[in-house]
Amino acid sequence: MLLGPFRRSRSKINWHKNPSERNKIESISIENKVALVTGANRGIGKAIVESFINHGAKKVYLAVRNPESTKALEEQFGDKVVTTQADVSDADSIKRLAEQAQDVDIVVNNAGVLFQSSPFGEDAEAALTKELDVNVFGLLRVANAFADILVKNQGALVQLNSVASIKNFADLSTYSASKAASYSLTQGIRWELKDKGVAMLSVHPGPIATDMGTEAGFDDGASTTTVSEGIVEALAAGDFHLFPDEMAKQFETAYQSFSDNIVMADFSE
Repeated sequence: MLLGPFRRSRSKINWHKNPSERNKIESISIENKVALVTGANRGIGKAIVESFINHGAKKVYLAVRNPESTKALEEQFGDKVVTTQADVSDADSIKRLAEQAQDVDIVVNNAGVLFQSSPFGEDAEAALTKELDVNVFGLLRVANAFADILVKNQGALVQLNSVASIKNFADLSTYSASKAASYSLTQGIRWELKDKGVAMLSVHPGPIATDMGTEAGFDDGASTTTVSEGIVEALAAGDFHLFPDEMAKQFETAYQSFSDNIVMADFSE
């Protein structure tokens, strides 16, 4: 029964003559922008802060659960960074964060959690519950709290997803499921904000050399700067998807046609 409406809507899909152009959004430069990064104290988040400032960001809010964890960044960048306590699993915390960061142009929702869990593991339900709370509901909380600010400032929302959002890895099955959900939400958020002047970037790294990558069993991941510099370039290019590292680019090659013709297709017309 679900196929019926889909078949009837095919003639209404807005098939662009150049499908890759549907991936394009407004170009966003980092220079002189105010940014906010969740989970900014280490790994990819820390690298994003460094890349943004190196590319001329005016100020970066460091949104972390433990304010003591950003001392090194504060010493490195001085008044260009502002540490603020925030937890994406706490809606009130994210609302307070948005009230504090009314001047933000670019929000990077980087905070996330990962647990090694197969579908039949004893801890699978607990792992998925926590991953959904942080990786999925966390995105929803951040997007809702900052949407009006980003519309006002004509800014950008960057979501750290994963190649696991489009391929389930059995030993990371619950994490993969949470990232698939966050990627689906990312697409919906993009459609809601694109006509309001807000850019959306969905980032899909493969294994990266971080504590999380090590916990997942990857000891030879790509550098964090591969992701952070890729974000700067993707925002400037007006892209919606970013597959930054070598493994991720293999996914991109295989996924491109589906992305162009389904994910980025306009089914509303």
